[in-house]
Amino acid sequence: MNQQDLLFLVLILITLSTLTIIIVQFVRSRRRGGSEDSRGSGNWWEGPWDDDRKS
Repeated sequence: MNQQDLLFLVLILITLSTLTIIIVQFVRSRRRGGSEDSRGSGNWWEGPWDDDRKS
């Protein structure tokens, strides 16, 4: 196994890990769903500055 093969395997491992993390985060956010106006159900891009508008 030469250096190019090792680099290829590492890149595949990084890609698979990234895809797995993205899929898990997507499934968790879909499962969390529910009522829009319940506290703590905000999306990951909503910060605490968005809580004032929900009330």
